[in-house]
Amino acid sequence: MTAQTSHIRNFSIIAHIDHGKSTLADQFLLKSGTITQREFQNQLLDSMDLERERGITIRMHPVTIYYEYKGTRYELNLIDTPGHVDFSYEVSRSLAACEGVILLVDAFQGVQAQTVANAYLAMEHDLTIVPALNKIDLQITRVDAILAEMETALGIDPFDVLKVSGKSGIGIDEALQAIIDRVPPPPGNPDDPLRALVYNSHFDVYRGVVVYVRVKEGRIAKGTKIKLMSKGSEHEVLEIGQFRPGMVACDELIAGQVGYVIAQIKTLSDVHIGDTVTESERPAAEALPGYKEPKPMVFSGLYPVNNHQFEDLREALAKLKLNDSSFTYQPENSEGLGFGFRCGFLGMLHREIIQQRVERDSGLDLVTTAPNVTYEILKRNGEIISIDNPQKVPDAGQIEEFREPLVKASFLVPTENIGDIMKLCTDRRGIFLRTEYLSPTRAIIVYEMPLAEVIYDLYDRLKSVTHGYGTMDYDILGFRPADLVRLDVLVHGNRVDALSIIVHRAFADNRGRRLVKKLRSEIDRHMFEIAIQAAIGSRIIARETISAMKKNVTAKCYGGDITRKRKLWAKQAAGKKRMKQVGQVEIPQEAFLAVLESDQ
Repeated sequence: MTAQTSHIRNFSIIAHIDHGKSTLADQFLLKSGTITQREFQNQLLDSMDLERERGITIRMHPVTIYYEYKGTRYELNLIDTPGHVDFSYEVSRSLAACEGVILLVDAFQGVQAQTVANAYLAMEHDLTIVPALNKIDLQITRVDAILAEMETALGIDPFDVLKVSGKSGIGIDEALQAIIDRVPPPPGNPDDPLRALVYNSHFDVYRGVVVYVRVKEGRIAKGTKIKLMSKGSEHEVLEIGQFRPGMVACDELIAGQVGYVIAQIKTLSDVHIGDTVTESERPAAEALPGYKEPKPMVFSGLYPVNNHQFEDLREALAKLKLNDSSFTYQPENSEGLGFGFRCGFLGMLHREIIQQRVERDSGLDLVTTAPNVTYEILKRNGEIISIDNPQKVPDAGQIEEFREPLVKASFLVPTENIGDIMKLCTDRRGIFLRTEYLSPTRAIIVYEMPLAEVIYDLYDRLKSVTHGYGTMDYDILGFRPADLVRLDVLVHGNRVDALSIIVHRAFADNRGRRLVKKLRSEIDRHMFEIAIQAAIGSRIIARETISAMKKNVTAKCYGGDITRKRKLWAKQAAGKKRMKQVGQVEIPQEAFLAVLESDQ
């Protein structure tokens, strides 16, 4: 039976990483009877092995809950979201399918950087915010102090804050009732022409592309002929249903409901996240606004260890792209690594997750090149080009201005670590903007910083200097001119394109020396001497030499004339010279990872 629009509530849970979103979602499923106690397990919605191993949510997870309140049965559509800054695009996609959010705050850790960022994201979408304090059953909590922080940082009235525990089930019924009372029902008329927003999808080997939709207007049923408005492709609906939490078929979905559509869509490229689904016979006049395209900010090369697996890698990336539209890829060729793909990611964790998913799902062994951010170059002829690969940097004589991406980074730290964080940011070319005190013991410090200085290890360094209590969030501001150069690595006289990096000129010499020293320890000795050099243009700035493997060719000579030994040495030298001319240096995967070594 299809619910009335007035009895539907669509909401999401947003919070900082590790504040208990998935655990609270598990309790909602248990309390509402969606799952039984026997079926209950921790992180029930986190279905990927990687999510369970790491204890984090990587993808959004929709689920439909039925809950009876004041004699009325309500349909609650919940979307569990990730908390890490790299997956903030997943959060924005889920918010576009909701009318309200539960803003979850840890009862001990309090307001964190991503708490503030996600709260502002919800405000931008004009969503109703239901604030909740989680983990109130902890032995040590700071309830009063955190309520004051929420009021100071987010303007939330302490009397509106729910007190819950996702682990022990305290306050779960009150939270579900607050969603019904505070979150408005979805707008939209079931009798209007169909308009449904595609907010996610995945590929099923047997049934093709499974499309996740939020129906904004109209209704959709089995047998309906639908049209995907961006490509204009038409399909017949074979099955529709909801996530409860597994896929359960139903008769129809009406305006306000969330579910999935299976329509024998075999081509991965036919489905576009943010697209609008409408009826073929009674199409909508215009498409829904969709999503702002995410801009990948970190780029890295992915190459199969065996070159004949190039097509397998292409297929694996195409399937992954289907439910992660923030991930981009295009073919590229490297002299040292053969054929592969230049891939774009939102951050370093996103890059790591993508690599592991590809390796696990498709069984491929991959070589990844050093990541770099996107740069802009203004050439002397007035042309502006975007650089996502150091190999594309033109000659210095053609460059009028080299621009790097800038971010506004917010650090939420204990007050005793303010000096450490300011030194950390200053060393990475940060520009101080402001400090805001949430309480006598915690403050937010805001800096403008180059993105390249943020993505590699700043988060780890922050955790180290604050003993785990500091958190950070950042927003992309744009590009600014900087004194940047391309640092090349030459192995045995040949430039290894996959080892080139873009660095600030002030750090280039130091980075080059560290890099060749690190590479020397990673590349094995060969039968000939190998020179490893770091260069800016034609200027060599650092060199290390890997000595050749040596054989004592005169060991069998006992005494006698020295000319015999000289002949043997000359013969050995001639052989090594010939080998040096034709010899190929084997560069292991660890050498490519050496480029990531910090300047610290």
